[in-house]
Amino acid sequence: MCGRYSVARPDSDVAKEFDVDAIVGEEPAPSWNVAPTQIARVIVERVPRDSDDEAAQRTLRNARWGLIPSWAKDVKIGNRLINARSETVTEKPAFKAAAARRRCLVPADGYYEWEKVDGKKVPHFLHNAEDLLAFAGLYELWPDPNRDKDDPDRWLWSYTILTSPASDTLGHIHDRSPVVIPPGELRGRWLDPSLTEPDQVRELLASIPETRLRPREVSTAVNSPDNNGPELVEPVR
Repeated sequence: MCGRYSVARPDSDVAKEFDVDAIVGEEPAPSWNVAPTQIARVIVERVPRDSDDEAAQRTLRNARWGLIPSWAKDVKIGNRLINARSETVTEKPAFKAAAARRRCLVPADGYYEWEKVDGKKVPHFLHNAEDLLAFAGLYELWPDPNRDKDDPDRWLWSYTILTSPASDTLGHIHDRSPVVIPPGELRGRWLDPSLTEPDQVRELLASIPETRLRPREVSTAVNSPDNNGPELVEPVR
């Protein structure tokens, strides 16, 4: 699974890496300990509302971690939908609509995973040197029933991160890991809003190559989402 990650890059770096057309919303502060229900940046590609131009626009924007389907009664469901299994994402009711039409990329410097060692959970930071990672994600827009229909803040954006079985190199830490999409054509295909058939989505997921990440043991300070700073990603030895 993926329950914590780090993204400390400024919007300018992320926008350049992902060739975004526009940046939407206030830039979040750097975070070395992004936790569920918090707000973070995602990259989406969609035709703007009320636009005469049919061209999709790639934007960097804020969303709440933990997917809230449009049919949900309240936001609480998002607390248990922070991850989606890539193997069943086109079939599960909570995810299949987003898998077909609302895919996103989640930028990250790396993520944390806890290895069970002698009855204790030892945190590790998994990364790829200095490269910015792109997790495969899904996003949704949830209409807040407590807001007027013409309220611009009525729609709450939320997202989930896809996971897959961990590779042999990481499987000793945890049996699942985020789906990481490498730079190049696959990122554009994942964001492409014209790709809507479940079979196409499954084929695309199957074509994503295994990512080799570097794990390093880090401090247990990361266990608390109240702790946040660059020291969290530093090795303990």
